[in-house]
Amino acid sequence: MGKNLVTWWKLTVAIVALAHGAAAWAQAGDRGDLLDPNLADAEELGSLPHVDEGLAAVIVEGRPYLSAQQLDAVLAASLDRGQREAVYAGMFRQIDLNSASREEIMVIPGMTRRMAHEFEEYRPYTSLDQFRREIGKYVDEAEVARLESHVFLPMPLNTASEEDFRTIPGMTGRMVHEFEEYRPYTSIEQFRREIGKYVDEAEVARLESYVTLD
Repeated sequence: MGKNLVTWWKLTVAIVALAHGAAAWAQAGDRGDLLDPNLADAEELGSLPHVDEGLAAVIVEGRPYLSAQQLDAVLAASLDRGQREAVYAGMFRQIDLNSASREEIMVIPGMTRRMAHEFEEYRPYTSLDQFRREIGKYVDEAEVARLESHVFLPMPLNTASEEDFRTIPGMTGRMVHEFEEYRPYTSIEQFRREIGKYVDEAEVARLESYVTLD
């Protein structure tokens, strides 16, 4: 890509970001102390209730988890629903607010069918600020924050900010740079090809699950 075109593209992205405001872009919810099943090591997994050394190894072997339901299917072979819910209080694979099925939403610990309905009612979400505002009509601030830690909104590859990309679990400054370096993306295949220069196929798939070309 020519230098002038790169400069034009970066200027365009900056103008779009200013026009929409920082809160407009999608992000992953603040996980706090919630472990990520794709990133936690065996020792961290073993600290969770009902997860022994053998199950920790099974979790690691099953990576990458691209949805909460994939993880739930693995744990369901060893744990009942109540035990899995206890695990999810300390570890969870965040779900996509705009595309998760009702079944996947119900995997969130403490989720009720009424609240799952409210999650769906306000789609499409364009920001986590919208999520906080709408769900905050039904539960207090602490519960909104807890629910938010279990969700994310896919980030537009061509326009999301560095700050947004950094909310992806396990994201590094170097990888944020690579995300931005290959803009503009014209296909998800281009993303896979370029990011695949730096990480393996499983990690590309995990990162891809947090982004969109919309």
